[in-house]
Amino acid sequence: MPEIAEVRTVATALNKKVLHKNIIGIDIIYDKTVAMDKNEFKKLIINKTIEHIDTVGKWLLFRLGEYTLVSHLRMEGKYFVKSSKDPVVKHEHVIFHLADGTDLRYHDTRKFGRMKVVKTSDVMNLPEIKKLGIEPDNKELTSEYIYNKIHHLRITIKQALLDQTIINGLGNIYANEVLFYAKIKPTKKCNKITKKECEIIREGCNEIITKATKSGGTTIRSYTSQLGVKGSYQEYLLVHDRKGKACVNCGTPIDKITVGGRGTYYCKNCQK
Repeated sequence: MPEIAEVRTVATALNKKVLHKNIIGIDIIYDKTVAMDKNEFKKLIINKTIEHIDTVGKWLLFRLGEYTLVSHLRMEGKYFVKSSKDPVVKHEHVIFHLADGTDLRYHDTRKFGRMKVVKTSDVMNLPEIKKLGIEPDNKELTSEYIYNKIHHLRITIKQALLDQTIINGLGNIYANEVLFYAKIKPTKKCNKITKKECEIIREGCNEIITKATKSGGTTIRSYTSQLGVKGSYQEYLLVHDRKGKACVNCGTPIDKITVGGRGTYYCKNCQK
């Protein structure tokens, strides 16, 4: 699943490929991808120019002037830029025809991704965006904020890090890496996490996401931006997807467990 660094990478790539291009037509092949009236969706987008693409957490925001296309990739959503003459292939669910003879095509094997158009002035007030927490590398993310959000919770710290209303943009990969950085066992309950540990979590969030963003995200198994950009942060992963391999700190084999339904990698020795 693309996380915050990967979504930012997609936005960067799209800004290089479709910026200032006019949308002259839209084909909606899988109706559920568009989470609003389909005719209204087309009406609000056709003849608009893509002015900029930016992000909020895991959301892509296609700025079209008065309106913004809001897109969430969910598990395996991807964008392709192709010639309009190229045949439509399986899992291409929404196709934006551009005036220069190219298409921006939304591809989603799982069909979980969703998009809709709203007024640009209303984007940050959308319920699904308004409820989001602070991004992991934002200066506003403080140890006090984290502690105040989690110290009363009885769920595990791993589950809390995946809660987008607490920290916006962390997914399974980076949550594993942050907890290894902080030397905290993923199953530790939030109400047992100290203020000092919250500060280390904050440091880990900032350092890991900053580096991952600069590296273009993590290209691992199902994720790649599909826009000519391949992330390299997988070269820096210390625990995620390393079951059985030696811990870089102590040599203990990395273990894999399930926490809150998610595959969780950690070192039994370092993360006690």
